[in-house]
Amino acid sequence: MTDPIFDKSEQLKQVQQGILPGETIIAVYDCIGAGTGFLAITNLRVVIQDKSFVGKRTAITSIPYKNIRSVSFLSNKSWAGQFFSSSSIAVDVADTTYEADFRGMDKAHHVHTVILQHIT
Repeated sequence: MTDPIFDKSEQLKQVQQGILPGETIIAVYDCIGAGTGFLAITNLRVVIQDKSFVGKRTAITSIPYKNIRSVSFLSNKSWAGQFFSSSSIAVDVADTTYEADFRGMDKAHHVHTVILQHIT
């Protein structure tokens, strides 16, 4: 078993507190921009910290891979032939789409790849 990849140790610790028996953390990436604090991927689910609730409340949302309909790269401009040229992804779950903006394309690519492997 390999150690999880993470940006901030306090975010990793938060995710570790909610791990189920047999579950392993793959990565915990800090997110930038409004709303999302971090996105974690495990062998069972995606975990998103959402800071956009009224009254400075924060939600930790768990999304089992079986509930994810699609995962997308987001871009503000033409990719000019580069498929993995975005540092943002969107995860579509029924009537909700979660967006996450990362520091770097490599993190978005890693999350996209892991989710895609679990949903296809």
